[in-house]
Amino acid sequence: MSLAEPDNMIERPSDPIDDLVVVPRRHYGIWIGMVVALLFAFVIIRALATNPAFAWDVAAGYLFHPSIMRGLAKTLLLTVVIMAAAIVVGTIIAIMRVSPSLVLQSFASAYVWFFRGVPALIQLIFWFNLSLLFRTFSLSLPWIGPVFSVNTNDFMTPFVSAVVALSLCEAGYLAEIIRAGIKSVPSGQSEAASGLGLSYGQILRRIILPQAMRFIVPPTGNEAISLLKMTSLVTFIAVDDLFYTAQSIYARTFETIPLLIVVAFWYLFVVTVMSIGQHFLERYYGRSDKLDESPFARLIRLAFAPRRVGVLP
Repeated sequence: MSLAEPDNMIERPSDPIDDLVVVPRRHYGIWIGMVVALLFAFVIIRALATNPAFAWDVAAGYLFHPSIMRGLAKTLLLTVVIMAAAIVVGTIIAIMRVSPSLVLQSFASAYVWFFRGVPALIQLIFWFNLSLLFRTFSLSLPWIGPVFSVNTNDFMTPFVSAVVALSLCEAGYLAEIIRAGIKSVPSGQSEAASGLGLSYGQILRRIILPQAMRFIVPPTGNEAISLLKMTSLVTFIAVDDLFYTAQSIYARTFETIPLLIVVAFWYLFVVTVMSIGQHFLERYYGRSDKLDESPFARLIRLAFAPRRVGVLP
């Protein structure tokens, strides 16, 4: 070979690294876990399908029974009313907890301490038996006398007792969620807005709460789902919700398991719908953090996109 030949024509020794064969790491624990999970799922499905005691045909017959539908409607009504009232009360308590007033902070802290500490069932039974403490509620004005007087049992019905008890209980949890969301907003923004002459209420409405919603919505959605299931406690005070209606039926027919399957199905169905709604709410309030991508497109991308090891998304 002459000296005039280009450098790329010169044979170079091969790099030993190029001759190495890359073998993917085998995750034996994952494979064993998958096999165990599949066997466990097979056993459960086989038991559900072959055990005649489940009486799936009976459960299907009660699925859209008029009494079940009325109970489901009462459960949904309870959930909506209680959650709306709890959001209002919880927001007020949360604002009191972050207010500059020590008196308001103390009152809000005592509220959260009490209603989160006492079990919901005890609160429910207490409000239902409020007439044992106060026979009547009356209003009297000076120089006028009694304006009105009403018996406690006349307005403290089981439905009202359930709404009052669970609303106050749920508000204690929501107050902490909203307070944490308010605290997540940097304090410098409040100081800058205060320097511009905005009042405390304007700062909350226009600056703090809109930014805090991205941190408030996810746990609030979880609380709404938990509240839906917690409404089954109203059975103890004879509110004809979904669970109480199913109990009334299987107390006569002794078809306990099929009716419980019906109740579980409707709870799962409503929770699924609420979870989908929570997903879209989270996307709406967190739209500044990620690309505007539909859930279906994201599912397709996660399912079929090639996986990269060691590369950040």
